[in-house]
Amino acid sequence: MTTHPSGPTPDAGESGPLDASTPMRPGTGDSGSKRSAMASTVGAIVDWYDFFLYGTAAAVVFGPLYFPSANPLAGLLASMGSFAVAFVFRPIGGAVFGHFGDKVGRKKMLAITVLMMGLASTGIGLLPPYAAIGLAAPVLLVLLRAIQGIAVGGEWGGAALMAVENAPRRKRNFFASGVQTGSFIGLLLGTAAFSLARGLTTEEQFMAWGWRIPFLISIAFALVAFWVRSGVPESAKFKEIAREDHKARAPLAVALRTSPKQILAVIGMRMVDQSTFYIGFTFALAYTSNFTDNSPANVLTASMIAMILAIPSLSLWSTLADRYGRRPFYIAGPILATVAVFPLFVFLENGSLLGLTLSFVALINLGHNISACVQQTWFTDLFDARIRYSGAGFAYALAGAVGGFIPLTATALLAFNLGWYPVAGLVTGLCVLAVLAALWSHRWTTSAGESSTA
Repeated sequence: MTTHPSGPTPDAGESGPLDASTPMRPGTGDSGSKRSAMASTVGAIVDWYDFFLYGTAAAVVFGPLYFPSANPLAGLLASMGSFAVAFVFRPIGGAVFGHFGDKVGRKKMLAITVLMMGLASTGIGLLPPYAAIGLAAPVLLVLLRAIQGIAVGGEWGGAALMAVENAPRRKRNFFASGVQTGSFIGLLLGTAAFSLARGLTTEEQFMAWGWRIPFLISIAFALVAFWVRSGVPESAKFKEIAREDHKARAPLAVALRTSPKQILAVIGMRMVDQSTFYIGFTFALAYTSNFTDNSPANVLTASMIAMILAIPSLSLWSTLADRYGRRPFYIAGPILATVAVFPLFVFLENGSLLGLTLSFVALINLGHNISACVQQTWFTDLFDARIRYSGAGFAYALAGAVGGFIPLTATALLAFNLGWYPVAGLVTGLCVLAVLAALWSHRWTTSAGESSTA
């Protein structure tokens, strides 16, 4: 198998319109497909539970414990800076795990990423504060956060490929949607665990040891995910490549040389989910707290409702995408996100719980999820199977690194004293970019997973 200079060579058995006679791919019966999808989902839950848990702790406890300063704001900024470290390291994880995922297999890499994340989080839960070990405390905290970034950077590519490459052809989007669903479940569990630990302890107890509990229990989650992932079969497509000795010698180098446009397309397409997610779940809370007179309680409630609804909505949209084709979803999602972001800011200003809830549901469950539900199949189909983990995984992680700076960019736009309009304009611009990237890249995807009506 060779990589076509203008895009991926369609894999055998993955091209052409689907009809009633289209068989399932060899070696991927319902049982194996379901196990692979479950393994991808469970691992994503663990990885994103830990990843998001750090962000909550950075905003609440890490400043005074690990970055003490006479100026509380300086300590908070340092703490949030440590949170951003993971975004810098995500492309490294995508590159490293992508290389070995294309060389030795998807399954092994997924087992390593979930263990790395669990051990790093446990280390954070055990880490003594600055008062006990001095400068070593913040240094070790940043190091552990970097490990989290590497782990989550390598997670998506393997999880997506295990689900997509083992899925029945008619249900590829549905079986792969668990990768996105898992991130929302992880976010919910992390938020719930942190809130429960805080509610069951006094302020003194919480700062002394209560905040550590959500981090320490992550090792149990990681071991369960490791057990689940160890029991699933290797990707059928990777086994075919290994059997025919078609592995690329340097997969990422091949991807960068032969598929740079595809990598750029993934980054562009991801701007819809990156902008909606970080504006909705990160910037909206900061904006309400610092630039309005409203309590952030309604924002938290509305965002939690959107998180809960994200779980069934992703399954719904992915099922419809399997039936009607992917392309309409990557056009509809950014358009709906653009429409939703303006009323979101209106309701952030007046604090209406009903308005905020409807706006969050529109922004996340429509704008974000309608696009995200087809990312796994679309992005993997952009790359030849020999270099998919490296190409799609690295591009996805690189886009995540870019997305991590969206809240900072949005905050900087407020300095123009034009209110929230430039921020809404930023989201609109990124959504337009996503649509253009989708229309541009569609020519390079194989037609697997697309119905004959797409």
